[in-house]
Amino acid sequence: MPKQVDHDERRRQIGDAVCRVIASRGLDAVSLRHVAAEAEVSMGRVQHYFATKDEMLMFAFEMVSARVAARFGAIAADDPAQHLRAILLELLPLSAAAREEAPVLTAFLAHAVVEPRLGEPLRKGSGEMVAWLAGMITAVRPGGDVSRDAMALLAFVDGLMLQVLIGQVSPEAAVDLVDHQLARVLTCG
Repeated sequence: MPKQVDHDERRRQIGDAVCRVIASRGLDAVSLRHVAAEAEVSMGRVQHYFATKDEMLMFAFEMVSARVAARFGAIAADDPAQHLRAILLELLPLSAAAREEAPVLTAFLAHAVVEPRLGEPLRKGSGEMVAWLAGMITAVRPGGDVSRDAMALLAFVDGLMLQVLIGQVSPEAAVDLVDHQLARVLTCG
């Protein structure tokens, strides 16, 4: 009886390899040869699942985005302020999973500046995140310009992520800064 092949699992295996290459060597190092070696598969297998480098990159980006979204969905908090805080902290490279994904997300953000196709899902995701954050802010502090506050919080955390990645800000200081900024937003509508 022929062996059953899980094509989705094979695509994920290759997507994980793309992420590891990006995290260790940067986005420019993503090539058929490097990804195949990292995934420990033949170049033919990579080509079977992805016709182009862009397809590999988009798939890897979607994988990482889905993982982040799943972690957001797993956050449970009865208090809207604590839920909002937990989401903002999850965007920082504090947990093992977030530390692995942050360099990959950062590389995608930088690449989106020059690649409109990648920029579109980032803009869409950012808009959805701002709307969600605005709703959380409203649950704690109705009134004021919650959309602007949400956008400012997201931009703040994005910048803080980079500073933590390069070692300019320690993880402990990042948590303190999030708490400080969040307190300002939630009390100064």
